[in-house]
Amino acid sequence: MSKSLKRVKAALEAAGITADVMEMGELTKTAQQAADAAGCHLDQIAKSVIFQGLDSGDAVLFLTAGGNTVDADKASRVAREPLGKADAALIRKQTGFAIGGVSPVGHLNPIRAFADPRLAEFDVIYAAAGTPRHILPINPDELLQISNAQTADFTS
Repeated sequence: MSKSLKRVKAALEAAGITADVMEMGELTKTAQQAADAAGCHLDQIAKSVIFQGLDSGDAVLFLTAGGNTVDADKASRVAREPLGKADAALIRKQTGFAIGGVSPVGHLNPIRAFADPRLAEFDVIYAAAGTPRHILPINPDELLQISNAQTADFTS
């Protein structure tokens, strides 16, 4: 088991959340691939989109429904600082995950997080579990709790 997957499972356990991480037979790097593999609606996929705060230099996480797109201007207003593209090195340093498997939980370092209200419309959503081959089915309220994400309007 990868270190990344172990961190995700440990974070869930520490929060008292029971979730069966699913190993996919194929890569799930895109929201559509994850939805196809899980057999769910595209918007049940919680994408982890990370920007870099241009004032703080920190990574900022936006959890968005699979069919939605993060609007950079709205996201900057929500984050209360201008945002730019986060490179792979910052994402790895802040979260401990590689692009394509960034989980909303189990980060190496704390991260500010915001969640798309669309995710709350489902009983179960699916998020990356630390690798491109693992997804995590979870109740949206539990995901908000464990990720410390604030619900906000940042999609277009």
